[in-house]
Amino acid sequence: MIKIKALLPTLKDKKRYVLYEISSMGNIKNHEKFMKEKIGSFIGDLGIARAGLRFIKSKNNRGVIQVNNKYVDEIRAGLALVQEINNKPVRIRTVKVSGIINKLNF
Repeated sequence: MIKIKALLPTLKDKKRYVLYEISSMGNIKNHEKFMKEKIGSFIGDLGIARAGLRFIKSKNNRGVIQVNNKYVDEIRAGLALVQEINNKPVRIRTVKVSGIINKLNF
């Protein structure tokens, strides 16, 4: 069996972590699906694949998204376009962007 070599660190994608906060009346559950759909309509499926969009954690109305460092601005713009989740009006605000997840103080 042939062993596959690991990627060199210089060839790996650099990632950033985006801390967001949802302002709405009440607690919103399962918001990742709606947010991914809205971001997908903004930058497309290929853009989401290139950005490496991944939802890491979510608790109450806050969450962390992992994204490629070149697509942080596009993801932030996509988050700003989300107007409603589960037919409830919402506003999503980017609190902080960091290269280390521990610095987000989540």
